[in-house]
Amino acid sequence: MAYDPGAIDATLAAALGEDALLIAELRVAFVDSATRAVAALRAAHDDAAWREAALRLKGLAASFGAVRLMEIAGNAAESPAHAPQLVERIERAVARL
Repeated sequence: MAYDPGAIDATLAAALGEDALLIAELRVAFVDSATRAVAALRAAHDDAAWREAALRLKGLAASFGAVRLMEIAGNAAESPAHAPQLVERIERAVARL
């Protein structure tokens, strides 16, 4: 599944219309929330906390139409805590937002 840089903007535009300023503000809020979710993954002290953080990120990504991030976060939720390859993939996906 390829990354679509316009998917988030398209999702926001469908919900909000063409208010470019509001779309930009919500995009910033989304990236900030995704960054905090990655920090929560890194800070997870056990499998339950890891899964909770991964599922929270998956839901956030789904809300904004970030399909690739949603897929990776879903994979993380099904993996043991602190899977380094998944954290790196998630960080790369967030950086592309």
